[in-house]
Amino acid sequence: MDTAVARPELLLVADAVAREKNIDRDEVIEAMEQAIQKAGRAKYGHEKDIRATIDRKTGDVRLSRWTEAVEAVENEETQIPVHIARKFKPGIEVGEFIVDPLPPIDFGRIAAQTAKQVIVQRVREYERKKQFEEFKDRVGEIVNGVVKRTEYGNLMVELGRAEALLRRDELIGRESFRNGDRVRAYIYDVRDEMRGPQIFLSRTHPGFLAKLFAQEVPEIYDGIIEIKAVSRDPGSRAKMAVISRDSSIDPVGACVGMRGSRVQAVVAELQGEKIDIIPWSPQAATFVVNALAPAEVSKVVMDEEAGRVEVVVPEDQLSLAIGRRGQNVRLASQLTRWDIDILTEAEESERRQEEFRRRSAVFVEALDVDDMIAGLLVTEDFGSVEELASVPLDELASIEGFDEHIAGELIRRAETFLERRDSELTERRVALGVTDELAEMEVFSPAMLVALGDAGVKTLDDLADLASDELTEILGAGAMDAETANAVIMAARAHWFEGEADAAGSAADAEGSAKEPDHDS
Repeated sequence: MDTAVARPELLLVADAVAREKNIDRDEVIEAMEQAIQKAGRAKYGHEKDIRATIDRKTGDVRLSRWTEAVEAVENEETQIPVHIARKFKPGIEVGEFIVDPLPPIDFGRIAAQTAKQVIVQRVREYERKKQFEEFKDRVGEIVNGVVKRTEYGNLMVELGRAEALLRRDELIGRESFRNGDRVRAYIYDVRDEMRGPQIFLSRTHPGFLAKLFAQEVPEIYDGIIEIKAVSRDPGSRAKMAVISRDSSIDPVGACVGMRGSRVQAVVAELQGEKIDIIPWSPQAATFVVNALAPAEVSKVVMDEEAGRVEVVVPEDQLSLAIGRRGQNVRLASQLTRWDIDILTEAEESERRQEEFRRRSAVFVEALDVDDMIAGLLVTEDFGSVEELASVPLDELASIEGFDEHIAGELIRRAETFLERRDSELTERRVALGVTDELAEMEVFSPAMLVALGDAGVKTLDDLADLASDELTEILGAGAMDAETANAVIMAARAHWFEGEADAAGSAADAEGSAKEPDHDS
């Protein structure tokens, strides 16, 4: 029996909604089917598997009940034993369905209202899904929108059929927008949340500046010039590092443009933000020097392990290098990803002299020599008595002012000092109660063992209980890296597991002995 009801007006409504909401017609019809299905379940029973279909060409509506053929029934409302199902539909297999047509539904006021709510909800879901699919791949783009409303200083921006959020802290300081104003911003995030897709905009993001230049400078758009890094103090100042893949094109000049036309277009969009365009360099020291422009740099000292760089500048360049409220050095640090310390030539000279005096005093005291010999050792870049004790005799004798006799005596005195110092440290270590087991770990020097004893770490178990950061803190800065500390602690814990392994081995041996046949019986 065909229970289809012709409802061609449904197709007209689906077409209209699809056009208005800019979503697929089939998705609208699916929403209608779910609405009719919900009304059918309300009439025939919510537990039953009621399904509705709308013919895409004629608009015919069919309602039917689906019952699954199964071996063992778990839900009597939606399932039927396969042997009974074969009485109604011969040849049916497990997992197939018996489909019973149902009479059409006469929608009452409540049912119609419910169906409308379902359709509206589903259409809204499809609309949100389409918005997310449209914008999820547009992160990193600049968009133009219209301010729709303001909520606690945050702007809701209309982007065609979608709505985006431009938070107050993503606006340049002096900016103010009213409802209806046009705004240009950068999409930095798109999230699919319960309330729908959330599109987040920014005018302070470094990517916004980079994309503005890509719009103004054809060479960037074409990939001839690449923007390597950007740092910003939004609305005040920015630094941008660029490199050219074509040696005949000056990347800085191309970005500035004829009489500054290109950079000024970006500055105008960013409310007068001053922009320093600098050439990028693969050499870290050169890049740091470029990043501190317009200040002139005299000297650069890199510490790659710590990720720090000391920059020495003339006295008259100090304020320029640091910038107002530290702005120039802060932006340069963000741009290069190095921690930058600024020193004047006078400060650097004074610190170098202090370091010279300190290192000389160590040699004077340890080797019982005069200031001249100690100064010569420091000048030759000897940093410790240990270095002196391990240097080859001929290498030390080759220093101007030294001969083999003086070199040999210096090495002998260095060795004597180290032996005496280690002996004193060993006595102190023993007095502190640090065990020989701990001392036998070759990774620790006598001074390290004393430091451990002072911190209450006296046995392998004490060491094994430490975390790597605790060990490095006890030994002092630079004495041991985190990786080595982890390895030392794991080595200290090894005896814990040896005991477990021995116990497991003994148990296995005992079990094996118990299973051996008694040959004497």
